[in-house]
Parts: sequence; C-alpha cells; structure tokens
Amino acid sequence: MNRIQEAEVTEGVNSSREKIIVRTSIIGIIANVFLAGFKAVIGLMTNSLAIVLDAVNNISDAGSSLITIIGTKLAGKEPDKKHPFGYGRIEYLSAMIISVIVLYAGFSSFIESVRQIIHPETPDYSTVSLIIIAVAVVVKILLGRYVKGVGVQVGSDSLINSGTDATLDSIISASTLVAAGIFLIFHLSLEAWLSALISVVIIRSGIEMLRDTISQILGEKNDPELARSIRQTVTGFREVQGAYDLVLNNYGPDAWNGSIHIEVPDTCTADQLDQLIRSIQTAVYRQHQVILTAIGVYSVNTKDPEVIETLQKLRQIVFSHEHVKQLHGFYLVKEQNAMRFDIVVSFDAKDRREVYRDVVSDVQKAFPNYTLQVAMDTDFAEE
Repeated sequence: MNRIQEAEVTEGVNSSREKIIVRTSIIGIIANVFLAGFKAVIGLMTNSLAIVLDAVNNISDAGSSLITIIGTKLAGKEPDKKHPFGYGRIEYLSAMIISVIVLYAGFSSFIESVRQIIHPETPDYSTVSLIIIAVAVVVKILLGRYVKGVGVQVGSDSLINSGTDATLDSIISASTLVAAGIFLIFHLSLEAWLSALISVVIIRSGIEMLRDTISQILGEKNDPELARSIRQTVTGFREVQGAYDLVLNNYGPDAWNGSIHIEVPDTCTADQLDQLIRSIQTAVYRQHQVILTAIGVYSVNTKDPEVIETLQKLRQIVFSHEHVKQLHGFYLVKEQNAMRFDIVVSFDAKDRREVYRDVVSDVQKAFPNYTLQVAMDTDFAEE
C-alpha cells in the first residue's frame, strides 16, 4: 500500500467517523431542546426548582452537542504547514469545554439549591407534569446510552462525555419524581436538598471528565493492547528477532504515528533491510492503522561465538536486578573493547536511575577492560 492509497483509506475512515459523530450530536441537540422546553414550562408551572434546573441541564447538553459538532469539523481539517500532523487534538479541547460546562452547571445548581434551602418555596405538582417528567426520564436514559455507545464505537471522548452527562440528567429527572412522590404522600418538600445532592454528583462527574481529558492532552502511555499487537505483527516477520522502543504519538482519536526498533541478524544486506522495513510499515498500517514513520535497526551478532557467549553472560548480570524489563541493542566491538546496549527499567522501581547505575556498575566489574555505552530506555506501554 503506497502513501496515496493510505491517505485515501484514512480520509474515507475519517469522513465516515465525522458523519456519525455529527449525526449523533444533531439527534442529541433536537432531543435536549424539546426536553428543555417541556421541563422549563412544567418547572415554572409547578414552582419546582429541581425541574427548572433539569431544564437548564438539557440546554447545556444541547450546547455540548453543538460544541462536539464544531470540534469534530475543525479536527477534520487537512494538515498544513503549521500543523503537519493535522488538527485531530481539537476533539480533546472540545471534550474539555464540555467538561467545564458540566462543572459550571453543577456549581450553579448547587448555589441555587442552597438559596432554596435557606428560603424554601412550596412546589405544586400535577398529574400531567409528573407523566411528562417520567417520559423525559425514559428519553434521557435511551439518549444517554445511544450517544455514549456511539462515542465508544467511534472513539469520540466528546460523545462519551455527552452521553455520560445525559445519563446523569436521567438520574436528576428520576430524583425529581421521587421528591414529588414524597411531597404528595408526606407533604414534605425535599427538592432543595435533593437538588444540592444532585449538584454534587454533577460536579464530581465534571471533575472526572476534565481530569481524563487533561490527561489525554498531556500524553498518556501507549495503549498496552495496541502496543502488544503491533509488536506481534512486527516480530511475525522471519528476519525480526525482537521489537523494542515502540513509541506511539496520538494526534487525535484514531490518528497514530509511531517508531520502533527491530533486531535483525548481521547478515542482512541493505536492500534486504529496505524491503523488510517497507513490508513492516505496510503490515502495521493495514492491521492497526498506525503509521510507523521510523524503524531503527539493531544488528544481532550471529557469527562470533565469543560475542554470543558475552551476550549470554551480560543477560545474566542485567536480569539479576529487579525491575529490569528488557535488554536489547547489544553490540560489541572487539577491536575497540567497546560494548553498548540498552536496558528498560520499570516505572515500579523506587529510583530508576539507581537501578540503572547498579546495572552499569555490575557490568563494568564483570568486563573491566571494556568501555560501556548503556542507555536507559522506557517501555511506553508498561502495564
């Protein structure tokens, strides 16, 4: 598969994904606007703070869906000189805005709830209003499941956040029914207290959404399952004896670039390596939709028995240290008494640098006549 074909496939997938997100968001906007209108009227008629706040939440949901559409459209812009990797990360910003909207709605409703606790007002429910609220609960549950399900399917954090918020709104609506039932049976108004409790739930949800989105923008570790699958694909080639140093860079949902190092026998020629690298890049893109922009090469000695024996001894020393996960990139230059290799130290180590220094010290003691060049690598998909 050449670059033109890859671009065409990527464009087709992205276009389909964008249409799904936009269509789902439009459905959310329409549903929320209608629900907000009904609830606002009922809330004012019954003098119910909880129902009015519920209507406000529906408006914020409609706004969230609108932001999702705008963010998705902007994220689909073609790469240019200023942003050669595209605009996919805008979706994370739109998800962050939605999180802030949820937080704002939560704090605003909490303040209003406290005011109502201090200066209570008696609600006035009717059968019609309660039936409409019950229908709204069912609609919100179905809408929340649908939007979140589509979000998971297409990898859209904005839709997932919107779906989660819609589910919370269904809980709010259901709670107002409970409060209404308590008032009608026991003549005890708990609306303000219930609204305060609901507000806390909304605030907590908004904080969790914001935290997750910020974590993605900062850059999270590689998806372990994706990294494992890519390594399996790479090591599936007969000439590849090991795959290391996989780095994946995310430029938006389903937009991945990466690099990797492979170990190959020292008998491989330049033209064989060139063909192998091209084949690996094609296979990884076809199977995982990840573009490997760079593939480094480690040469594995297969000719000198003394070098092979040295490597075996080195492995015993290195892996005798706790928290050392990998050793790779070994190369020995006998004429210069030089030895180089990379080690991967786990993040579980209390002090990774200390583990690294201990390994180097022990290896130097075992091979006092050699000049060492040891690099400490990181497993970006460590579980």
